[in-house]
Amino acid sequence: MKLAVPMEQLSDESRVAVSPETVKKLITLGFDIFIERGAGEAASFSDDLYQKAGASISSDLSSMITGADLVLKVRGLDEDAGDDFSQYTSKNILIASLSALGNIDAMEKLAATGVTAFAMELMPRITRAQSMDILSSQSNLAGYKAVLDAAGVLGRAFPMMMTAAGTIPPAKVFIMGVGVAGLQAIATAKRLGAVVTATDVRPATKEQVESLGGKFLEVNAEMEKDAQTEGGYAKVMPPEYFEKQKEVVAEHIKKQDVVITTALIPGRPSPVLVTPEMVASMPDGAVIVDLAVESGGNCPLSEFGRTIKSGGVSIIGPSNMPSRIAEDASKLFAKNLLNFITPLVDPETKSLKIDWEDEIVQGTLVCKDGKVVHTRLKVEGS
Repeated sequence: MKLAVPMEQLSDESRVAVSPETVKKLITLGFDIFIERGAGEAASFSDDLYQKAGASISSDLSSMITGADLVLKVRGLDEDAGDDFSQYTSKNILIASLSALGNIDAMEKLAATGVTAFAMELMPRITRAQSMDILSSQSNLAGYKAVLDAAGVLGRAFPMMMTAAGTIPPAKVFIMGVGVAGLQAIATAKRLGAVVTATDVRPATKEQVESLGGKFLEVNAEMEKDAQTEGGYAKVMPPEYFEKQKEVVAEHIKKQDVVITTALIPGRPSPVLVTPEMVASMPDGAVIVDLAVESGGNCPLSEFGRTIKSGGVSIIGPSNMPSRIAEDASKLFAKNLLNFITPLVDPETKSLKIDWEDEIVQGTLVCKDGKVVHTRLKVEGS
């Protein structure tokens, strides 16, 4: 079996889809691995490291993809960035984060090549798939990095410091959205000595916040009872909930030094959590990190890929946060892919043997036989 790993084309992407460690394990599954020259350099994986692990390095992307059973990428194909759809055929199986729900047209174009494509971001939230969940592994790092970015911009110390010249109070950090990124942000801010509060529409997260040493800011307990999907994601809340949330948050946010927003709803624009009026009420020198900026942002003032000032408040709109910790992010992403691929291979014949009825396969399969086949895409694209 042939497995190809192209270099990522998007300018903000430093990750790579395989690590030297997973190369060794993929070889034991029966794959001959071809990696485009320089594909791992931005993630601190040299061509030499890959060759020592058993991979072949190629400068000819077209010949790499031709005849490849599997093609592994971090991000999906983007024509504007330089990806060539015409290189892919029905021979290929593409496995990547495709941002499928927000790119219906791109998925139709991908399907037209005949390629079979799996969107890893659509991984079902079931116990068996936890080790394959790229959203969790990458969000974990994003939450950590968000706190460090905020600390780097904030002109105050995070921990309380008692000095001969006086006492410095601890920074107040407010986390909005307590998913994987939010929980890691809470843990990181606490380790740095901040006073941490957090809020989420899902009441089940209260215990998780408190277990990490944070204080949970409740908005409306009754409305939050039905705020979570069966898959563990936040639901779209009614307008009256957001009105109540604005009241509670508006009062709380006036006293915060750092606000980190992480609220995402798959396939939909991010909800507005921090209004311009709230930003104006924050103390000078405060920092907002909007981790949802790629999906529209939790703060209308945030700008994708930029740090701006609104009054005395700095607003960070990070572009592809996990890519800024490219080495560890790549290791985790590569392990997610390895865990996904392993059950697709027959260990005796060393060939692909995909169970198309498997819940994980059906949950992530986007394109097959020239068509977009995922139910959620067919409904939303119709």
